[in-house]
Amino acid sequence: MKLLVATHNRGKLREYGELLAGFAVEWLTLDDVGITADVEETGQTFVENAVLKAEAYAVEAQLFTLGDDSGLMVDALDGKPGVYTARYGGPGLTIAQRYQLVLDQLRDVPWEERTAHFHCALALAGPDGSLLGTVEGICEGQIAWQPAGEQGFGYDPIFYLPERGLTMGQLTPNEKRQISHRSRALQAIRPLILGLAVL
Repeated sequence: MKLLVATHNRGKLREYGELLAGFAVEWLTLDDVGITADVEETGQTFVENAVLKAEAYAVEAQLFTLGDDSGLMVDALDGKPGVYTARYGGPGLTIAQRYQLVLDQLRDVPWEERTAHFHCALALAGPDGSLLGTVEGICEGQIAWQPAGEQGFGYDPIFYLPERGLTMGQLTPNEKRQISHRSRALQAIRPLILGLAVL
């Protein structure tokens, strides 16, 4: 079975390559099938955006398609950046500038109030665009005082994991796979994907 992973994000694609290694599917990227356009993320939640992407790309590619929408939610910022994680602070910023904005906004927030979580929503759509299911995965942590680590991508350097004593950016890829929001969401949707593989 072929499965299209509907994201242009290189960091996500690298993680999916690792996470899908044990699945009985041949996974493809948008580049593999010649899709360069982005689906407009007009949803108010991660699930809504994941569904928009899964359904639209599935129809265009005529393939089973996995849509992903994920981001960082900071409690002291009322859940921001949330669905705007990838574009927080406006256009033209680097990811380092975006997470520095979060750090600046939390400058006077005490440690015990710096709680946050990474959230990943996945949606699976059939080749005709029909929605087959959605799942969500969460990884709890806190926002560090300053960035640390060069592993991972996105906001990983400022996402501190108290049980590890490290930021997500300091974990090895294997360590991240064990606990990440994306890994948890993919494991939740795994039975549905594997069920399709035997059709």
